[in-house]
Amino acid sequence: MTTSVSAFARYRGELRELLYLSGPILGAQLATTGMTFVDTSMAGQYSAMDLAAIALGSSIWVPVYLLVRGILMALTPTVAHMYGAGRTGEVASQVRQGLWIALLMSLLSLGFIFKSDAILQWLEVEPEMAGVTLEYLKALAWGVPAICLFQVLACYCEGLGKTKPGMVFSFVALALNIPLNYVLIYGKFGFPELGGVGCGYATAVCFWAMFLMMAVYTLFSRQHRKMGIFEQWELPKLCVIANLMKLGVPIGLAIFFEASIFSVVALLIGKLGAIVVAGHQIALNFTSLAFMLPLSLSMGLTIRVGQALGAGKQEQAAYSSYAGIVTTLATATISASVMLFMPGLVTSIYTQNAEVATLAAQLLIYAAVFQYADGIQIAANGALRGFKDTRVPMAIVLFACWIVALPLGYVLGLTDWVVEPMGPHGLWIGLVIALTVGALLLALRLRAIIKKAQLGKSNEMPVTVIS
Repeated sequence: MTTSVSAFARYRGELRELLYLSGPILGAQLATTGMTFVDTSMAGQYSAMDLAAIALGSSIWVPVYLLVRGILMALTPTVAHMYGAGRTGEVASQVRQGLWIALLMSLLSLGFIFKSDAILQWLEVEPEMAGVTLEYLKALAWGVPAICLFQVLACYCEGLGKTKPGMVFSFVALALNIPLNYVLIYGKFGFPELGGVGCGYATAVCFWAMFLMMAVYTLFSRQHRKMGIFEQWELPKLCVIANLMKLGVPIGLAIFFEASIFSVVALLIGKLGAIVVAGHQIALNFTSLAFMLPLSLSMGLTIRVGQALGAGKQEQAAYSSYAGIVTTLATATISASVMLFMPGLVTSIYTQNAEVATLAAQLLIYAAVFQYADGIQIAANGALRGFKDTRVPMAIVLFACWIVALPLGYVLGLTDWVVEPMGPHGLWIGLVIALTVGALLLALRLRAIIKKAQLGKSNEMPVTVIS
């Protein structure tokens, strides 16, 4: 009895620490999603064409942003390890080199955005819509350097366990985005009437506001002043940048591979008619909202594991990893229950069309099933980032999404090679199987890495950041 009480008390303490870190990250995720929602809804009030253009522009920008953000996330486990080990004097240099990486990523992102007209031509978007989409992306591009620099400072703060600033500044930007959209879309207070393109400029201003607030915070906060990030100028150090990129590029690619598979499925489903597209979009949108919670927990888990390993507490890192997976499964039970037992409530938020609602409710069954697999894989991936193990997880995600999900979903959904074409059901079955495979492989990888760490084979750890 005493042992069980002690075990529960330990888990409760771990849960409290994890939620303390993850809660603000979840808030920041919601604020970021809220900005996209505000842009889409306010552009939709202006015209249907502007709504479609903004949605299309977001579909191009968001995968690029996720890739860049994932690369910059290398700073979180790096800082967490150093902070846990008491090597705070080495943190500032890592952050300065992270800022150089952010500038490089900004240039690459801007190059992609200004060449995105080729994507629009490939998609055969009608000229008027393509024009608005391109102008929206070019307007948003003014803020790309700011959001990249913001992510570096936010990841640095997260590595120290300071996750609230990112949430606060994200919500301030969300609040700022609404009046800016109104002014620039409709041309108020002497500004030109820009329609949906105004959303791009508003978002760019919000990105700069987020970066400037974060920069002021890290410059003047007592704890951050001690780190001395801005005390000196530092030229790029290729060895440090190379090690951060080795750690970050696989993180970014793993996030990109998973996000892009849903985009490809949406394109394939687009051939099946408006009802199917609408039903799929409802199920996918609600699933994406539910996904924010395990994603935020996984980011908090990276910090917990990284700080524990930096302090030489391998057993604590292992416990945090397993406790994080248990917590994520508990949240998966809640979201799966809503999808299974209250589908009508979910679909009523989006549509009153009976055909669309019926299909969406059917697809939510598949979404409910993969909540558990998705929870395991995202939590395991978060823990592995804390161990600085990113290349093998990237390969696992690539295999699960593009070798398993896409071919299987295509065969089941759109061909009669195995069974009669199942339409969207076949594509979602592919997603369920892929996430299950990914969860199993990532869980096995985490178990192997934990055993290696507990045996003291630190020299075999995947990536070590060199100052």
